[in-house]
Amino acid sequence: MVEFYFHLKKATKRALSYALLFLFALILSTSRAPTTLEEVQNNGVLRVVTLPGSTTYFENAKGEDGFEYLLAKEFANSIGVSLKVTSMPSLTSVLLAIGGPNAHMGAAGLTITPKRKKTFRFSEPYYSVEQKLLYRNGTKRPKNIEGLVKGLNDGILLAMSNSSHSERLSQLKLEHPKLEWQETQGLEMQDLMSKVHSGEARYAVIDSTAYAVDRAIYPKARAAFNLSEPEAVGWAFPLHGDNSLIQAANQFLKDYEQSGKLEKLKQQTLEQTHKFNQAGSQLFKKMLLTRLPKYQDLFQEVALKNNIDWHMLAAISYQESHWNPKAKSPTGVRGLMMLTLPTAREMGVTDRVDPRQSIEGGVKYFLQTKSRIPKDITDPDRTLLALAAYNVGMGHLEDARVLTERAGKNPDLWQDVREFLPLLEKKQYYSTVRHGYAKGREPVQYVGNILRYKTVLKRHSSELQRQQAQQSIPEMPNSSDWSPDALLSL
Repeated sequence: MVEFYFHLKKATKRALSYALLFLFALILSTSRAPTTLEEVQNNGVLRVVTLPGSTTYFENAKGEDGFEYLLAKEFANSIGVSLKVTSMPSLTSVLLAIGGPNAHMGAAGLTITPKRKKTFRFSEPYYSVEQKLLYRNGTKRPKNIEGLVKGLNDGILLAMSNSSHSERLSQLKLEHPKLEWQETQGLEMQDLMSKVHSGEARYAVIDSTAYAVDRAIYPKARAAFNLSEPEAVGWAFPLHGDNSLIQAANQFLKDYEQSGKLEKLKQQTLEQTHKFNQAGSQLFKKMLLTRLPKYQDLFQEVALKNNIDWHMLAAISYQESHWNPKAKSPTGVRGLMMLTLPTAREMGVTDRVDPRQSIEGGVKYFLQTKSRIPKDITDPDRTLLALAAYNVGMGHLEDARVLTERAGKNPDLWQDVREFLPLLEKKQYYSTVRHGYAKGREPVQYVGNILRYKTVLKRHSSELQRQQAQQSIPEMPNSSDWSPDALLSL
């Protein structure tokens, strides 16, 4: 009995020791400070700063968009959190914000330079750019730095302040002391392209991606030569804190590239915007014969029910999806009318890839947008302004109308407003209106394309009707068989 009591007491002490060790380990584990990644995941939000622009971040009627935004959103999804984007007014403000309360990281097409690596830690690069020197078409194209220096006698060279471009120019100045330039505070690469295009500046330095996307918009701003070899672009993180978030970012970028999704995203967002051209016209005519017949009855039925021209409805759908019911954009809009998930829910659409639901939801949303156009604006301007809003968003359309009125033009006429929508891409204008930056040339092109598609559709319908009418008339008998019975059979 005494021996049993002795063993029981010993076992109790051992159990108590294990319990104390477990409790001590638990205290140690719970007292450990969370990593940066754990903090982000615990809070449920990844905070990112960026710049407004066609290659970075913008908003339209379909929601938030832009290569940097979409890539950062995919990263946020991969670590199970939502994304909070803050668009900053300048590159300088982006760099200053990284590591602050609004920015776990910067995603703004940031080139990884030796100077920046002293201030930030960077992810693995996800693409590369070259620095391009722009000159104005019609002036002498410099072929090298010596030619650029000579050309500066007749004009100025612009570069963004605190940019990799200004760093490169500083390096080149060591070998070419007469090289001079002006650094622009608060202007972006698209602004610099615009200044070269308009003749306000003789030269400017921008990235090759910005040039590829926007060169059709500013055709007089031509590339002279590259100022740099390809340079890596990555996300910037603060120097303080651990590496957990950066490691997660690098793993995501590696997986995303290996899956082929990164290359697809680049192709969809970093390629030049194409206008309605001969190739596009030929594709449209091909789709008239192959895809339209599948949905024409549905377009006609829904259009009749909603008192809208079916040719217009079909033209909108082609512009949105090329009549592909399974179409999907990088931002997640889907279907024949490319509806966002929130818009689909608002319009009562439960299946965005169902052709009937998509068309009915798209018509409902378009008519809702049209109803928000001021009542005193009549057609055709009312419809054309509604089409622009369907693309770029009502807020940006109203901003363009404000700019139109400021200039003494008529904000109720599409022909006037279409001149001012592109100004929403320039900081000197978009900074003065409520909704900020927009890809203002896109709605102008969007409306123009739809009107062209509508015209071709009407001609196509007329031709089909003519052919059907001819087929319904029996062939005239040969003159040798003009018997009474033959004539009676006509």
